[in-house]
Amino acid sequence: MLREQPLYLKPRTEPPLDSLLRDPSFLYALSDALGSPLNVLVPESVADNVDRFRSVYRRHHLSGRVFFAHKSNRSSALVRRLAACDHAAVGVDVASLGELQHALSCGFTGDRVMATGPKDLEFLWLAARVGATVALDAPAELERLTSLVRARGIGRVKVLVRLSEFEADGAYAGQGTRMLSRRSRFGTPVAEADAMWKALDRHREHVELMGIAYHLDTTALDEKARALERCVLIMDECRVRGLSPRAVDIGGGFGVGYVADAGEWEQWTTALSDAVLGARPPLTWRGHGYGLRNEGGTVRGAPALYPAHRSLAGPEYLDALLTRPAPSLGRPPATLLLEHLDDLYIEPGRALVDQCGVTLARVVDVRPAPGDPARLLVRLAMNAGDMSLEEHGVLVDPVLLPRDADIDGGGDQGPVGVYLVGNLCLEADLITRRVVYLPRVPRAGDLLAFVNTAGYAMDFHAHHAQRQPAARTVAVTEGAGGRHWCLDEDYWPLTDQQGVPS
Repeated sequence: MLREQPLYLKPRTEPPLDSLLRDPSFLYALSDALGSPLNVLVPESVADNVDRFRSVYRRHHLSGRVFFAHKSNRSSALVRRLAACDHAAVGVDVASLGELQHALSCGFTGDRVMATGPKDLEFLWLAARVGATVALDAPAELERLTSLVRARGIGRVKVLVRLSEFEADGAYAGQGTRMLSRRSRFGTPVAEADAMWKALDRHREHVELMGIAYHLDTTALDEKARALERCVLIMDECRVRGLSPRAVDIGGGFGVGYVADAGEWEQWTTALSDAVLGARPPLTWRGHGYGLRNEGGTVRGAPALYPAHRSLAGPEYLDALLTRPAPSLGRPPATLLLEHLDDLYIEPGRALVDQCGVTLARVVDVRPAPGDPARLLVRLAMNAGDMSLEEHGVLVDPVLLPRDADIDGGGDQGPVGVYLVGNLCLEADLITRRVVYLPRVPRAGDLLAFVNTAGYAMDFHAHHAQRQPAARTVAVTEGAGGRHWCLDEDYWPLTDQQGVPS
């Protein structure tokens, strides 16, 4: 096997996920019993993440609620564990009728539910009937809701108005021009919101304005601080109109750090540009550039990659946003919220399930990569839909868990570059388009553990193509007697670690 300088993207792991990965015998027992692929969740970690976000609230003396973005994971165990958290502090953001039904069945009451996303009449009816707060994107959606409420005799419904396209005077940034936040298909542009306020005034009998929300497809702190500040000011304008909003909902987008080492991430992204230019051997299957291309010896395009190493993510990102001076009034958003007596709502998805799970896949076979003798194809008992980190632009190495670590690998020892491919009869079924470097050549029967997949990567794209089984999901807990597991649907937070009702 040709040796080359490996480029690693080793995953960031924290307790209790890191200790779980150091217990391969337990993970093999799960995989042997339940098959490959297999999703393994640690429900207690989602409650720990809530506490981390709530600590930011306490630091800034803010009130409000953390809403879990349900779309990031279909798990019952995670939603049930969140339902068992403090009623006033934790809610769930549902974006479909099915998610709403699931949240209710897992123990959430309607007053802890935020209904977002596109809504058909069935979704609107159930949300209104159970007392959920409905996030409205446009005046037409408000009209549909009020018509339904009137026709069905439903009580007054709590609503949030979601806004987009926030303008700010560029002079605050020394530019002397007006800036507009990037366009979004969600929410009503601020410049067009007058129709929404008039409709809310007309329908006071049927809806109650709870607050203002925004959805921004960006990680830029300045842009988010500008939108938050504008929402606080719009809340005051609504009060002048006789409305009584109480909360600003800033959505999600707090991020997760997947790769442990910043240097590895910088080295890999630099090497990708060099490979696109032909200055070094390819790093990817058939020269895939992840959005970059070579035009006359110059790299063009933008990398379609998630920033896998992030020094500022999750609760720390929220803290940075709340302490960053807003562009117009010059005071931190946390101060503005306190001064105006506004609650803060957030809707983390990926960040709330950070370090909550891994996906296991069994190695089926290993063969030389066609046309590339320095690399191997490693076929796994999973497909790209079962573990879609790369589909979301997240690049991070899996952890190799040899079935028998005592077997002498001989010439197979040492770093080896491999492509990970799936079990579908599709050329495009690639688990990774890039070369992944493993500590040795894997063998049939070994397990690869993909770390931190609970946010969007476990089941967002899962399917049953070619009648291949989709991943089953288990919840793992720890107690005095060691680790215990149950099927995801059988987990309830009212039991102790041995499954005995407490």
